[in-house]
Amino acid sequence: MLPVEKDAPETQEGHQALVRQARSGDAAAFRTLFERHGPTVWRFLKDSFRDEAAADEATQETFVRAHARLTALRDEDRLASWLLGIARRVFLETRRVRGIRVDLDDEDTEGLLETVLPTPTPEDLLLDRETEAVLAEALGHLREGRRSALLLRIDHGLPYEEIALVMGWTIPKVKNEIHRARLQLREHLAPYLGGRS
Repeated sequence: MLPVEKDAPETQEGHQALVRQARSGDAAAFRTLFERHGPTVWRFLKDSFRDEAAADEATQETFVRAHARLTALRDEDRLASWLLGIARRVFLETRRVRGIRVDLDDEDTEGLLETVLPTPTPEDLLLDRETEAVLAEALGHLREGRRSALLLRIDHGLPYEEIALVMGWTIPKVKNEIHRARLQLREHLAPYLGGRS
């Protein structure tokens, strides 16, 4: 598992300089980029695979590809979304090659549930494991792209513009897919929440 992200302050100019140094072949600069962005990439891949070992392997592959293609990155400020885009492609390729069925089990769903549902009551926050399993099942029914967009928004806090870059979609499509994902989750969970939507 990757180390927890550090809260070290960083200026935009410093970040851009670091990317430029890594692009010119500076191994220490690239290692610093890995240390700063690796945990975010790993978390996205863990959310996608629901498996830490697969996330570890895919994170390594993501950064191998990023290192090989760093000269293609034109905007240093978009490094995070560029890396997440590579990570998503690695996930899709791995799933296709290995025939992996992506299961969203019931771990770590309470925080997601709080974000997806409107104004949760105290009772909603005390959902039992059965309801958490229902949420995981509901997430599992979302198309992969829709689920990825939703996770990028609510778990990783990316703005719509960045999600559009990661997914290769237009901003209106991103907004539409996230909206539909939320509606699908609410519809699936309504019977467990007293019909509230």
